Amino acid sequence: MSLSQKKGVEILPAILVKSRSQFLEQVDVVKPHVKGVHIDIMDDIFVPNKTIGPEELKPLPPGLEYSLHWMVESPEEWILKLPGPHVHMIHIETVKSPSHFDEIEKAVKTAGGRLALSLNPSTPLEEVLQYKERIVRFLVMSVVPGFDGQKYIQEVEPKIQRLREECPTHEIEVDGGITFETAPRAAHAGADILASASTIFRADKPGEAIKKLKKLAEEA
Repeated sequence: MSLSQKKGVEILPAILVKSRSQFLEQVDVVKPHVKGVHIDIMDDIFVPNKTIGPEELKPLPPGLEYSLHWMVESPEEWILKLPGPHVHMIHIETVKSPSHFDEIEKAVKTAGGRLALSLNPSTPLEEVLQYKERIVRFLVMSVVPGFDGQKYIQEVEPKIQRLREECPTHEIEVDGGITFETAPRAAHAGADILASASTIFRADKPGEAIKKLKKLAEEA
């Protein structure tokens, strides 16, 4: 039995928007059905897209846990703009050196949050494993980051499996192309958190879609 089967799988609606009104609208849709959401923040530098930024996100609506996915260059400068008990998911591809990682870690502590590391599909696991003692979560991208609605890349599953074997107590989130078909695959590989955008927000009944994703993932 995998860890995800023992403790359950958490579904995080992934919010990728360009305005505060869109953000609040999507939060209202899912808030009755989840304890937390995943917010994508892009700077049009690290990825070729720009989304809502920290200033527009404030104040974050109460009553939810926030996982902030920083697809930005110099994440240490952005983190400090959104203080609170959030999970800050930083792309290892933006970490320039061990001393730069120290700066990012310090910013997260100053902001009162927890640190997680994200990696793109082509990035070797060793890049993130060297920092495993200093983070609470791995975020495995199952698409190339930048846009929603992309197809899930199955080739990341061995990475998820190895992370679960080597880091049995860490949270492992998978983000990208999570649907009713792919959620079971990611969970079976070892993920205990799944971020999904299109499958939830394009559903007629988002709450039912969240329940179905969770059920399918936990049965996998």
